Amino acid sequence: MPAGNNAHSSPSHPQGTFAVIDFETTGISPECGARPTEIGVVILEDGVIVDTYESLMNPGVHIPYFIQELTGITDSMVRHAPDVGTVMQEVTEFIASHRLVAHNAAFDSKFLDAELIKLKRPRDKEMLCSLMLSRRVFPEIPSHKLSSLVETLRLPSTKHHRALADATAAAHLLMHIQRELEQRFDLDHVSHEMLLSIQQATRAKLEKCIAEFMKAPK
Repeated sequence: MPAGNNAHSSPSHPQGTFAVIDFETTGISPECGARPTEIGVVILEDGVIVDTYESLMNPGVHIPYFIQELTGITDSMVRHAPDVGTVMQEVTEFIASHRLVAHNAAFDSKFLDAELIKLKRPRDKEMLCSLMLSRRVFPEIPSHKLSSLVETLRLPSTKHHRALADATAAAHLLMHIQRELEQRFDLDHVSHEMLLSIQQATRAKLEKCIAEFMKAPK
């Protein structure tokens, strides 16, 4: 359920509001029958964590044993949890119109979209991917897995493979990326639109992408 959470760092400039999400699931794709088992959401407002949401959910299907071992989420834990539709209805209200972010957004967006379609509330915003952004901004780092980035960049440590923990880690990663870009390129702030442009650029053209973005009419 929603729960307030104080920030661990303050921004140097306004950064906008983001909803950073993470799913734990029964498999890799809803097209193959996989369903969510847990969701965590972190609301970032101008570089400050201002709110969080987390909930287990009953997927209505068996959780494979290797996934139970990976996440620690078992069939017995979700047996009496609210169903996926109930949780996702709450989530849509919680994230409101905020810009969406996930680490490896290609994965999380599939599950979010599948559930939003069932609620007849399709997503209308492109999702930022902190994995892709980290590859553009820190190409020298050998692994861009969330756990590896947390260790390499010395971000606040969390227990991985649980939804709120991973959403929190991704939120700190996004803040770190924004601060890095501000300092490296002497920027007043790093907007959602700039991050989308960086995400779509190649790794070798980060500087050119930012220069072109700054020259473009707003």
